[in-house]
Amino acid sequence: MSDEQTLMDLSRKLLQAIDAGDWQAYASLCDDSITCFEPEAEGHLVHGMPFHKFYFDLPGGGSPRLSTIASPHIRLVGDMAVVCYARLTQKLDSNGSPVTTCANETRVWQKLENGWKHIHFHRSPA
Repeated sequence: MSDEQTLMDLSRKLLQAIDAGDWQAYASLCDDSITCFEPEAEGHLVHGMPFHKFYFDLPGGGSPRLSTIASPHIRLVGDMAVVCYARLTQKLDSNGSPVTTCANETRVWQKLENGWKHIHFHRSPA
């Protein structure tokens, strides 16, 4: 399997873990020193996993959600990769009606001895 296909598969697994609230699967894909910029961080650079675990520990409510990667682009640079895409998330609103939201995401992966690890991301509303 090519590195590009592996990175697409890993990116999909990452989003599936987020959608399912599966902390173990998410943590297994991420480096402990992950950094990010995301709306929840209010413009600050976040370091490490505890910030993210907080959201996984919230009650899920059992509402189904599905994330789809649209318009992906992968750039390999040595042992690093940048994966960019629009993330379409289907879910139910507070009235139980289906809605789709979109966020633009850039995820940085590093190839380590034990495989690819997610080391940084930037997520912003579309």
